[in-house]
Amino acid sequence: MTDRAHHHGPEELCEAGLELYTQALRKGHATVSEADATPCLIDFGLLQPTFDDADLLGPVPPTVALHRLLRASQERIADERRREEQLTESFAALIRSSSHIVTGDTSTLRLLSGKERIDRTIGEVMAVATDQVLTIQPHSTHIGPHPRVHEVALARDQALLDRGGRIRTLYQHTLRHAPTVVARYERLSGDVEARTLDEITERLIIVDHTVAYIPANTDRTMALEVRHPALISYFLTTFDRLWRLATPMHPDSVRRPSPGGVTHRQRAIAALLIEGHTDTDIADRLGMNVRTARVHIAKLAATLGSESRAQLGYLIGQSGILDQEH
Repeated sequence: MTDRAHHHGPEELCEAGLELYTQALRKGHATVSEADATPCLIDFGLLQPTFDDADLLGPVPPTVALHRLLRASQERIADERRREEQLTESFAALIRSSSHIVTGDTSTLRLLSGKERIDRTIGEVMAVATDQVLTIQPHSTHIGPHPRVHEVALARDQALLDRGGRIRTLYQHTLRHAPTVVARYERLSGDVEARTLDEITERLIIVDHTVAYIPANTDRTMALEVRHPALISYFLTTFDRLWRLATPMHPDSVRRPSPGGVTHRQRAIAALLIEGHTDTDIADRLGMNVRTARVHIAKLAATLGSESRAQLGYLIGQSGILDQEH
């Protein structure tokens, strides 16, 4: 019986699939029955039928397979770009004609395109801010940016603090010990605080209770500048409620207890598991990679004595560990 219970992308080949593919490269083939338990090898084009034997599968050379997968990824990205361009073109005329949403010389909603323009606009607004900046920073915003990006943001934030302003930032728990985040708060001085949650919203920046910035597409190359009072009030309320639920990180760090040997992170994963979320969904929502999520799931299963995914869900419900959150 084919096992299609493990869902993953080609960038994260499962151990069984990797082992069989390696053996096939060494021997020059794999049997259909061997590949039945790892359908990902056929789905991703790593194994393909042979002409002379219907029971054998031939391995596709890694360089060929990689080229195919990269090309498919590039085509998906190109499709997303085309859709974004079509959306922008479709709404451009509507935005230009929406004169009723303008107050004085400043539009209450403005679409910003390009990361440089977005950063420049936020920098200009921050340069004249005098009160406070509230920010929600998801995990992905701290992966891979050039060090100069952090330096510019650090100088911008310190200038606000030097003017007597305050900064409040929400992160995910996965960033409590991230080097870039830790270094940031070691260098900032003034009225600055940071807290963390398991799950937070998309990126949000609110400056002086008057203007906010949110992403307008998935890769954050477009942003929406919001100056509508009703929307600003909504964002402020959302931030305030998340802030009160969050765990202090700076300047005073609070460590959550682990009753029964189950950590706070594992309880968050347990809550998502019993809702039926996949490993990939759980990793995305909690700001970690899939491998880390699976390590936590394995540790949780070991702690509760579970031998299967189905049994794990039952044991989570019976253990009462989710009640410890309240």
